[in-house]
Parts: sequence; C-alpha cells; structure tokens
Amino acid sequence: MAIEIHVPVLGESVTEATVGKWFKSVGDAVAVDEPICELETDKVALEVNATASGALTEIKVEEGDTVGVGALLAIIDETAHGKASPTPTTPKADVAPAAAAPAAASDAAPAGGVRASAAKIAADKAVDLSKIVGTGADGVVTKADVLNYLEHGATAPAAAGSNDTGSTVVADASPREEVVPMTRLRRTIAKRLKDAQNTAAMLTTYNEVDMTQVIKLRNQYKDMFEKKHGSKLGFMSFFVKACVQALKEIPEVNAEIRDDAIVYKNYYHIGVAASTPAGLVVPVVRDCQDRSFSDVEKEIVRLGGRARDGKLGMDEMQGGTFTISNGGIFGSLMSSPILNAPQSGILGMHAIKERAMVENGQVVIKPMMYLALSYDHRVVDGKGAVTFLVRVKECLEDPQRLVLDL
Repeated sequence: MAIEIHVPVLGESVTEATVGKWFKSVGDAVAVDEPICELETDKVALEVNATASGALTEIKVEEGDTVGVGALLAIIDETAHGKASPTPTTPKADVAPAAAAPAAASDAAPAGGVRASAAKIAADKAVDLSKIVGTGADGVVTKADVLNYLEHGATAPAAAGSNDTGSTVVADASPREEVVPMTRLRRTIAKRLKDAQNTAAMLTTYNEVDMTQVIKLRNQYKDMFEKKHGSKLGFMSFFVKACVQALKEIPEVNAEIRDDAIVYKNYYHIGVAASTPAGLVVPVVRDCQDRSFSDVEKEIVRLGGRARDGKLGMDEMQGGTFTISNGGIFGSLMSSPILNAPQSGILGMHAIKERAMVENGQVVIKPMMYLALSYDHRVVDGKGAVTFLVRVKECLEDPQRLVLDL
C-alpha cells in the first residue's frame, strides 16, 4: 500500500518551508517515526518522520524547494523492502555530505559537516566551504554561516598587473558590493519588527538599577546553588522573577489587544530573547509564576542550547506574554527594544557598569544597569509603565522581596 508523506502543519502563521535535507534516498528502507527529511521554516528547522514502515519509492520535491503546508513530499510502499541506508556514527542527521561543496572549492570539508541548505548556497556562489567555521551543533556549517561569510568573509586574492608606466599595480578582485538574498528567518524578523512599529503605539520608559545586592547574593550562593541544582545561578532568573512580581501588580503589561478587546492573562510565559547564527529567536519559559529560581535557570539553559543548535520547536517559541531582551551581553549600555507583537511590553537589560552615585550625601561606586521598558500605549498608560519598571527595580535592589513574594 502506498503511503503519502505530506508537509505537516508548521505552526501559527507559518504557511511554507524550504526542503533543507533528505535523510533517505529512493529505494531506502524506512521505519515508522524515522526522520526522512528536514524542513526549514521562518523560525525553526524540523524533521518530517515516516508514518509507516517500508521502502521510500518516490521523492516529490528536491532539496532547496519551497513547499506549502500539505504539499506531497514523498511516497512510501508498505509492502516493499528497501535497502538499508548508511547509519552515521554520530547523531548528525542534519549534515549534508562534503560532496555538496562546489567543484571549484577545496575538497576539504569542515570537520562538523555541512547543512544541505548551506551546501546549496555555497555551490551557487562558488564558496570554499573549508574556509568557513561552522556554528551549528558539533561544528556544522549552516546556511547563516555561508551568508555571513559572503557578507563579511575574506576578500578574494588581489590580482597583480601593470599600468602604462610599467609599475606594478594591485587590482581589487572583490566586488565593491554583493547582493545576498535575505534568509527566510531574517525576512520574518524584519516584517514582524516593522509590523510592531506600524501597529502599536510604542513608547519606552527608562530607569536604572543598583545591582549590588543581586551580585552579592549570587556570589554568596552560586557554588551551593550549582552543587544542589546542577545549574549555574545567573542574573536572568532574578529578572524573570522580578518581572513576574511587577506583572502581577500591573496586569496590563501582561495583556494584549485582540480585535476590539483587551485580553488580560493570569499566567506568565516569559520570552527570553536569544541570539543565534541564523538570527534572533525568542523561546518561551512557561508558567514562571510556578517555577523556582533553579527551574527558571535550567529552562533558560535548555532552550538556549536548542536555539543555538537550531532545534527549537514551534511550540517552544509561541504563546509568550512578556519578553526580556539582554543587550548587555554584547556591551549595550542603553537601547529601546521593539515590542514582540502581540505582547504589550518588553524589558531591555543592559551592561552592568560601575558608576559614581550619590548615597546619603556621599559619592560611592555602584554597579549600575540601565533598564528600558517598551510598551504599547494603547494598552498601558504611562503611570502603569513607570510603576512596573520601579517595581522591577525594587525587587532587584532588595532581592529578599522575591523570596517573600512582596
């Protein structure tokens, strides 16, 4: 019996994907739930599994093709016995063979392997994959790595020639400009951010927080915390718990506009923005009101690792009610974050810098951080936004409040 394999539902607002890699060839044996191909969407890469055992008799689309939800990918014959396909010694199902590199390039492939989508772009652009350092799992070269190399990589070798005077001149063989198509993820990021600016009445309010007590508490208990819970005690869990406290008091910051109504949410799914080689993603730590510090830290580490490896699922990036973005890890001192629609608020963290502050009439050196809250003024009034940021500041400057739920 012939079994058709179709493109699955890809998630909210996602209607198409790119075929990144076929793990099986025509004639290969497949087992139920065994991955047969990988699809790349605006947000994630996901595997399509076989729904029956048998032999893969037809492949309907090629690597690099764009397919819509429900499109026919392949056909499996349940009555056939296909040939066994080679089994990799390490779990690198998303790695394409080095042969996908262009003929003009070096025969040496990166040690971690190459994603099929990266190999296709490299072949089209005659890029030597051996010169690219992979940022994917186990050093895999991703499509983003190739695009980044094309934009910022080493220029082509200079060509020597002679001018009319007989002197040797060096001609720049590299183009002054290069047009590189935006990745699907980058196009989606651009559209969503611009839509947020066009739709929301966005405004940003600022404050500063003395991080002395958080740093002191963290230094005092970080070794004990890691020994007991198996995860490091970072700053993000303090900010997540402080935001939950503030959101409980100012519920409109945790709300959204839906049609002609305002939807207030009595749960706190906090999105934690993460930078990856492919672009910015926002995995969601769910029900933070019910999580301990260690639960929050472990979930942030888990989601961050999946984000860097390109393994986040659609469900792990949907349903957030509020977002935290930490530009401080890149050295940002101050910025105005853009809303993650349809949310009504986003908190921007920044670098901790020692500054001269006046305390009780004395000038003292304090580790300070600027905070920025961007909010949708259609939902949140100025008083609510300022109060929210003050509550976050109070919880961080006196972290015992978080323990006592004050």
